Amino acid sequence: MTSTTLFDPLQLGATTLRNRVVMAPMTRARTTQPGDIPNDLMAEYYAQRAGAGLLVTEATQISPQGQGYSFTPGIFSAEQVAGWRTVTERVHALGAKIFLQLWHVGRVSHSVFHHGQPPVAPSAIQPKDTQVWIVGEDGVGRMTDCPMPRALSVDEIGGIIADFRRGAANAIAAGFDGVEVHGGNGYLVDQFLRGVSNQRTDQYGGSCDNRTRFLVELMSALADEIGADKVGVRLAPYITFKDMADPDIVPTILRAAEQLDPLGLAYIHLSEADWDDAPIIPVDFRHALRRVFHGKIIVAGGYDKQRAEAILATGLADLVAFGRPFVANPDLPQRLAHNLPLAQPDGATLFGGNQQGYTDYPAYA
Repeated sequence: MTSTTLFDPLQLGATTLRNRVVMAPMTRARTTQPGDIPNDLMAEYYAQRAGAGLLVTEATQISPQGQGYSFTPGIFSAEQVAGWRTVTERVHALGAKIFLQLWHVGRVSHSVFHHGQPPVAPSAIQPKDTQVWIVGEDGVGRMTDCPMPRALSVDEIGGIIADFRRGAANAIAAGFDGVEVHGGNGYLVDQFLRGVSNQRTDQYGGSCDNRTRFLVELMSALADEIGADKVGVRLAPYITFKDMADPDIVPTILRAAEQLDPLGLAYIHLSEADWDDAPIIPVDFRHALRRVFHGKIIVAGGYDKQRAEAILATGLADLVAFGRPFVANPDLPQRLAHNLPLAQPDGATLFGGNQQGYTDYPAYA
């Protein structure tokens, strides 16, 4: 046990954090159209929450092919890079650090984003009970089923890794302190890791090491591009929605962590299920992850102050990320520090819209 608290500083790779509170990535769909461009409203939103030691942005597509929801931001055009630079400048002026989460949704998408063509995936397997949020011509957002994807060729896989590399370089050009790859929650990296979504017979499918190959090659490319100490990855071994229940995923994640360890990455970010009857991550998994991966570990998923400081005290995590509590509590670190009550978010204003339910939540009076 240690005496570590949420409010102790931490050296995270190349970055010094003033506390161990992380703002978790949360899709909010407030970009300027056309072009999915980050804007001044988004800069205000992140600046309001800059009491965190580290902010991880909402998931950001690395290419048009990587998009699966309306109004989510990109990091592939000059206009998007310029928009994100406005965000990083505001956050840095307030003393916080910020990483961009790089994203390719894979099969969790719709042909409306791809000129009528199907989404791409490791294998042509349609996810069951999986929907994406699409804003129609009437301006109304609706949840829509994902269609059958098509399988990527080996050459296309290399192209996606190149897109991630370009996204990381663009993130640094936009002023970010580093990047986090979204490797969980049923999106493209996760689809490669799980046998239920990856039934390839080439070097990217079949055995455990083949299923981890895409992730390892991707993270190696990013480490080469911007430096391993500026790169993290989010993984979700116990999250099974989007038709991703796989009995082999836990040993696969541990094998991937073992393979990533020599790269010297900044962190692994564990996305933990946070609904009422969600599976609890076993302590033996946490110990196993510590044995094979020697970078920092961030945990996220339903943590309050008591649970956060308890896991920090065990040494099984180095930082704790908070998602939904940051929506309605822009001053969340201050509220946690002083045991102040937390406001509750308005679920109807989570995705899309304007400042309502986004930047109009007040700090504690």
